[in-house]
Amino acid sequence: MRVAVIGTGYVGLVTGACLSETGNHVTCVDKDSSKVEMLNRGEIPIHEPGLDAIVHRNTESGRLDFTTDLDTAVKSAQLIFIAVGTPPREDGSADLSAVEAVAQQIGRAMNGRKVVIDKSTVPVGTAKRVAELIAAETDHECAVVSNPEFLKEGAAIEDFMKPDRVVIGTNDFRAIEMMRALYAPYMRRGDRLLVMDTASAEMTKYASNAMLASRISFMNEIAELCERVGANVEEVRRGMASDVRIGGHFLFPGVGYGGSCFPKDLIALQHTGRTNGMVMRILEAVTAVNDDQKSKMVQKVTKQFGEDLSGKTFALWGLAFKPGTDDMREAPALNIIEGLLKAGAKVRAVDPAALDMARSLVGDPTGLTLATDPYEILDGCDALILVTEWNEYRSPDFELIKKSLREPVVFDGRNVWNKDLAESEGLIYHGIGL
Repeated sequence: MRVAVIGTGYVGLVTGACLSETGNHVTCVDKDSSKVEMLNRGEIPIHEPGLDAIVHRNTESGRLDFTTDLDTAVKSAQLIFIAVGTPPREDGSADLSAVEAVAQQIGRAMNGRKVVIDKSTVPVGTAKRVAELIAAETDHECAVVSNPEFLKEGAAIEDFMKPDRVVIGTNDFRAIEMMRALYAPYMRRGDRLLVMDTASAEMTKYASNAMLASRISFMNEIAELCERVGANVEEVRRGMASDVRIGGHFLFPGVGYGGSCFPKDLIALQHTGRTNGMVMRILEAVTAVNDDQKSKMVQKVTKQFGEDLSGKTFALWGLAFKPGTDDMREAPALNIIEGLLKAGAKVRAVDPAALDMARSLVGDPTGLTLATDPYEILDGCDALILVTEWNEYRSPDFELIKKSLREPVVFDGRNVWNKDLAESEGLIYHGIGL
């Protein structure tokens, strides 16, 4: 099939690359000419394992190309994905201005029947709105489909190529058949395509992220109580996960969730509730717990070293909100760095992928040093704080850590280190909920 993907952000680029990998001809469109030029040079603007190889392979084969020419891309495509950003407004609602502008452009460019697919995360009613905007610009027939993404950053290629489900929201029979054909190569293990109405498809995306975020905040609150009563949250988690009704996914306590999805999606869902006369009490609590959790690590540090951290230096391992990505949007590391600097400390931080992103987000504040070697930054530091559990940080040299630090203190923000092993090397170990 001939496919156009409007927007070359995280979702658009992964979608376009993976669709081209199965033989479709895909044109990715972006209004940012510098970004298009970068992609045409073979440079990938985001960190996602495996994405660069797929992009290079399919651009060389001629199945994948990048352009700023939306009109030509729309005219030549059978299926058109809208994958532009929907950032939060001040009131928490999703900003749909980019989606609406693209819909109007698509309508003006149409030269025949098209299937337009909302891939961006959008609130209920957006597909209907997109259909209205397109219809106002053209007499050509258009089916609008809601096809929310469920990609995990750091594992997006695997998620796309081997999905656990593909949600399709439409009542247009021909559009359903085209979507079935498009996704058939990814359904070799069985049909996991779920067809429903557009409103339900749009809600499924938000509800899924809300449930996962709820599990994280729930576990972080349990971890706080475990610390107060002397229980071990890791043992509690194992006991809970053994129940088949609960399972073990997203039950790991830590320094809070971040990224581009959970924070804004929960706020947007709460806004949808308010506009429909409903207070989303559980989601308000989930968000509040997560906001508090991001400050807990600094509280642990000040409990160990005192409220005034002047003259102290702390090493941070990990800046991205999760391993496998350079995404630092709403990353807990930002709160931890801000809190430590505000208390008078200096911070040295490393990350395998997110250093450039960190520089763009935090600039160059006094007291912060960004580096590349996790062990070099330890020399003369008062403690080490693990924030992001990258694989290369999971089995550290505790003996070297102890020799390098001024004080033998480590804070494990993800509970991935062996507490007994760390303490056997003479380190003072602080975890979450232990």
